[in-house]
Amino acid sequence: MADGTIVSFPGLGIGEIKLNPVAISNAFGVEGLDIRWYALIICTGIICAFAYFLRRGKRTEMLLEDDLLNVALFAVPIGVVGARFLYVITNLETYDGFKEMINIRNGGLAIYGGIIFGALTIFVYSCIKKQNPLKYYDAICPGVMLAQAIGRWGNFMNGEAYGVGYGAEKMPWRMVVQKYELVDGVAETGGYLQKVTHPTFLYESLWNLLGFVIANILYKNKKFDGRIFTFYVAWYGFGRAWIEFLRHDSLMIGNQKLMVYLGFLTCAAAVAAHIYLYKRNDKEIEAYKQSKTLTEETANDNT
Repeated sequence: MADGTIVSFPGLGIGEIKLNPVAISNAFGVEGLDIRWYALIICTGIICAFAYFLRRGKRTEMLLEDDLLNVALFAVPIGVVGARFLYVITNLETYDGFKEMINIRNGGLAIYGGIIFGALTIFVYSCIKKQNPLKYYDAICPGVMLAQAIGRWGNFMNGEAYGVGYGAEKMPWRMVVQKYELVDGVAETGGYLQKVTHPTFLYESLWNLLGFVIANILYKNKKFDGRIFTFYVAWYGFGRAWIEFLRHDSLMIGNQKLMVYLGFLTCAAAVAAHIYLYKRNDKEIEAYKQSKTLTEETANDNT
């Protein structure tokens, strides 16, 4: 049995599009081994993020290529584990066993878990190497936003991450969604029929793409380490929180949407961290100027 989604955008004049989440059936000649669009799109995002991280880390942050490669080698798989871990623990009732828990071919990644686990990995590595972790964070965050912008289209192919209500039926870009299942060669509709939704996967994709552009503009006038990192956390946290209000398939703790609270919390923390780093940088610059002035005055007195 396969499942898929039929979508349309009537306000834009776009008729029904039948989405098949499976890109390659029976891959490599193995019966039952399907490669899904979700996996291919997520991998594409990771590759783009890695390429950006490598380039920015070397050219702007002056980090060694070996260190950048090592960080990516550890942070990417650990980040994927973290993303899956957070998703599973908030959906434990839907899994029958460990095998299902580790199967990510059908989707099921919570990006905040990936961010947290990845950030901790970078922090540990930089501490071991006695380096500033903020340089790594600054270098990687724009790439992460680009990867997230790309990755949300994996949700589109899976027919997930969209929102209901809140005036969706009035939006010119409203998306009409219908699920289907193929049972014994016969297409059967399932889930809900002709539901008018917000294309929240698109909202978040565009939000992250805009954040990627802004981050690169900020990089041109980066005054202190951590500026890009704190911008990313604040930007993504705020965006995720308001978009999460619209989603129908949010990760829940009880009857509360976890990502709404987590989004606003991380946004507030990032703003506070940004202010702290900015003020600390000003103090360091002022101390440097005073030290330089004192050195020059001492040199003049000696002459």
